[in-house]
Formats: sequence, structure tokens, C-alpha cells
Amino acid sequence: MEGRLQGKVAVVTGSDSGIGQATAEEFAKEGADVVITYMLDKQGAEETRRRVQAAGGRAVIVHLDQRDEGQVAELFHTAEAQLGVPYILVNNAGIDSTGKQVADMSSEEWDNEIRTNLYGPFFCCRQFIRSRRAHGGGGKIINVTSVHEDIPRQGSAGYDCSKGGLRNLTRTLTLELASDHINVNNIAPGMVLTPMNESAIENPGVRERQVQSIPWKRAAEPWEVARLAVYLASEDSDYATGSTYTLDGGLTMNLGQGA
Repeated sequence: MEGRLQGKVAVVTGSDSGIGQATAEEFAKEGADVVITYMLDKQGAEETRRRVQAAGGRAVIVHLDQRDEGQVAELFHTAEAQLGVPYILVNNAGIDSTGKQVADMSSEEWDNEIRTNLYGPFFCCRQFIRSRRAHGGGGKIINVTSVHEDIPRQGSAGYDCSKGGLRNLTRTLTLELASDHINVNNIAPGMVLTPMNESAIENPGVRERQVQSIPWKRAAEPWEVARLAVYLASEDSDYATGSTYTLDGGLTMNLGQGA
């Protein structure tokens, strides 16, 4: 039986680890070929390529600093030349907050978070849209945001603002791209066991404390987010657009309890 993404080419940014790596692997299991991008972890990107190929997919690795629109344009040129025209875009790459409060943040730190987490996906979306329109439309955009698109944290102004901005970019593109039959949705994970939560992975005590606010009392595994991405990338979700799919074990429903 053919997979749900058979014959499709997917660009998954930040696919050298965590959610991106799991998404690339799950896409390949469903028949997709995958463009893998990394910023720093080339070894991780090679591991993702191994997993994609083991699942039967073709893979190409591209080093990408998504803050640079020229590199984003080159990413799509490489994808098209080596695998074919991308039909799926997953904007997964991003950085966490500095932990600094606004009064203590430098302009450079603020700029880095916004350019990485918001400009980068904007550059990727723009290039993807132009490519899809040149080839008759259709396609899927999946933006990985966070529960912090809605829920603020102290010391996370840049992260919170960039994820909230990405949510509204998703919603705006939904209206702009409906006539092109390009679906645009975002996934808002809660706590996931990825390198961004390295302390929780390495220290069970830290993890146990952090999950107490999650009704299910555990963090998500990357594959759980990835399988939701498979649905949003497939024909099964052709009527789904403009939505946020929150995957957080009930975390956002627990706010305000005991107050």
C-alpha cells in the first residue's frame, strides 16, 4: 500500500534533531523525499538522512541560516534540482529564548530571535509560495509554533513574540493562498523531549518537576508531533487550513487551576 505522501517532496527545516528529525523520518515512511536542513549539527543531519533513506525515501542535506533570504532561495533551488519541486514545507527550525527580561536584553539578542523564528519562516513561505504558483498551485505549509504563541513566559519576550507572529502569519497566508489550494496550518507543541529541553532529558528529577503542570504528567515524544505533521501534509487534511493544532497533554487547559 502506498504511503499518504507518496511521490511528494518535503522541505523540513531544522531537521537535524528533535521534532524536525522525527518529521523527516515519518514523512519518508509515508513515501516522501525530504530536504533536510541544519544550522550547526551536521552529524545530526547525516543521522536524519540515514533514517530517511532507511525508510525508503531520498534525501538531500542543505546547510541553512534561515535569517538570510539568499540562503533560503538557494535551499529551494537545490531542492528542485536534486529532488523535485517541494509540495510540503515544514517551518520547524527555531531557537529558544535567552531567558533575559526585556530590560536586560540587547537589541542584537531581540533581533536574532525575531529573525530566526519569524523572518526565517517568512522567507521560506515566500519562496515556497512562488515555487508552487509557478507549478500550478497546491501544497501544504506547516508552521511549528508553540503553546507560547498564546502563553507568555518571563524572560521569553523574543520567543513569545516570534511564535505569536508566526501564528498570525499562518492565519494571513490561509486567506491569501486559498485560491491556490495551498493549506496553511500550525502545530503548537507543549513540552517535547528535544534538545531544547536537554536538562529534562538528562535529569529525571528536572523532568518530573516540569511535567507537574501537564495533566498527562509527561512530555511529548518528537514522533507524536511528527505524526500530526503527516496528517497535515497529506490529502486527509485538504479541508483543514488556518488552524492551530495544540499538542500539549492538556497543559493549556490547566492554566488558572488553584487560583
